[in-house]
Amino acid sequence: MRELYWLQNDLRLQDNPGLMAHTAASELLLVYIWQEPRPWCNLRGIGKQRQRVTLEHLQDLREQLGPLGQDVLVLQGQPETLLPELVRQWRIDRVGTSRCAGVYEDQQLERVRQRLSVPLQVHGGNTLFRRQQLPFALEDLPMQFTPFRRAVEALAIDPPLEAPGQLPPPPAGLTFAPLPAAPVAPHTALPLRGGSRAGQRRLQQFTFGEQALARYKETRNCLDPLTGSSTLSPWLAGGALSPREVAHAVYRFEAAQGANESTHWLVVELLWREFFHWRALQDRHLLFRFDGLGTGRNNRFCTFDPRAFARWCQGDTDFPLVNALQRQLLATGWMSNRGRQISASCLIHELGLDWRYGAAFFEKHLIDYDVGSNYGNWQYIAGVGCDPRGGRRFNQAKQASEHDPEGLFTTKWGGHRPKQPLYVTDAADWPLLPATPEGDRGPG
Repeated sequence: MRELYWLQNDLRLQDNPGLMAHTAASELLLVYIWQEPRPWCNLRGIGKQRQRVTLEHLQDLREQLGPLGQDVLVLQGQPETLLPELVRQWRIDRVGTSRCAGVYEDQQLERVRQRLSVPLQVHGGNTLFRRQQLPFALEDLPMQFTPFRRAVEALAIDPPLEAPGQLPPPPAGLTFAPLPAAPVAPHTALPLRGGSRAGQRRLQQFTFGEQALARYKETRNCLDPLTGSSTLSPWLAGGALSPREVAHAVYRFEAAQGANESTHWLVVELLWREFFHWRALQDRHLLFRFDGLGTGRNNRFCTFDPRAFARWCQGDTDFPLVNALQRQLLATGWMSNRGRQISASCLIHELGLDWRYGAAFFEKHLIDYDVGSNYGNWQYIAGVGCDPRGGRRFNQAKQASEHDPEGLFTTKWGGHRPKQPLYVTDAADWPLLPATPEGDRGPG
């Protein structure tokens, strides 16, 4: 059988159940489709650092496929148009792909299925647990993290699959064009390269090389990525690493060095990612609504102030630490978990803006963007998601004193900006009153 496998956020050979399900084909066409994200909250496209990391994931995969006689056909456009044409052109008998959590991704998958003339198989593989392992139906998924964690943390996590030693060849006559050049180089503050081999090296370095895993609980909230964070999330988000690889690396460390609160905490972070993945599948469009899950806890009133939003985006607010965090994001494509909470809280509570605009800005720029984690965490801070306490408002002065007491991070990223006036008006801001009988536009 001639088969096609559509790669999405599973850009790796190892621990890829979807790819492994197609290794018995007579010919195998591997396809990745570069899609322009839909405009959302006045934002278009993706940031240059996020583009770069994705291209590096793809390039690394292609280099690993070469010795196996394979390659990835990289196309630009819409899957519902391109995939049926590839099936017709290369006489494909079966198509496979991995499932993505977002509702729009799921809808696109259904459009592809409807337009294909051959079966479409959808595989898991980007989670700790298979759906069949969950001790509840998806519609009974707990609303909060703690009950979810208690229900699943005793479940066995399957060991990751080995990379295939051989693959079927691609269809004869297929031409593979080189990838475009990356639009930007890695920033010196985060010299991170994409690709599964780089991800595996980072995983090994973080666990056994630096022994940083042993003190992860104490350092995980550091604002600088090189002084505490695992920085594994960009490879997890792109599928260059699987969460099962990370979990079993932790288990190997615990077997060799002993378990402690820090090793346990990294697994807890993986469980948070898992929770948001399954919640995204269940919540669907609710993930993008202003009132989120509709729990009734969000009684905030807000508006869209384009000037305040633009200042927050570019790191030009009256909050120096937030400015530094935003400028770090723009330069590197990354921000620590605690930094994201601080910056999100500022946009929601200090600036009084709709949380979805902030989430969309993160979506555009984060090199570790993941739909469930990103929007789930923003809902968490806004009080419209899974937080039983109804949202989190971070005291900006306290956060600065705790996480940047000497102001080194703020200074490094140019967070000290001139104070802005409270109100800025121009002619366009003045209301126009209805004309009077005399033809005037107002009293006077």
